[in-house]
Amino acid sequence: MNERQTMTDSIQSMKLNHLSFPSADTPATARFFERYLGFTIAGTWEQSYILKRPGFDVVIDHHADTPEWPRAFHVGFELPALDEVHTLYERFASEGVEMETGVFNNGRGSRFFCRAPGGVMFEINTRADAAAEYRGTFDN
Repeated sequence: MNERQTMTDSIQSMKLNHLSFPSADTPATARFFERYLGFTIAGTWEQSYILKRPGFDVVIDHHADTPEWPRAFHVGFELPALDEVHTLYERFASEGVEMETGVFNNGRGSRFFCRAPGGVMFEINTRADAAAEYRGTFDN
């Protein structure tokens, strides 16, 4: 077997387990994940939080200083339909979430960007309206 084949076989069952974000305001960041993204708070320690969704965890680590994120760094969440993207955008905007963009389509589907308390940027998107030339780049 070649090295590439062995590596593929050994990591085939690997999945994304968790993401960890620093925040100077961990309660507000945790509430954002809970209120808007469907996570539940599973535990806390020393001002830090563990949040859960089925098969996926987020750790919000307390830091005294607000982190400075690289401008383009973000985490993406996908919704099944364009109307759901618009509905969540309107909810975020009306409830004071820091919006980075309006809803737009870049060919790969429609999306918008916003920031959670603590500064990390999120993309909320759908591939439902992606152009035909991009559909082959998606898993399903």
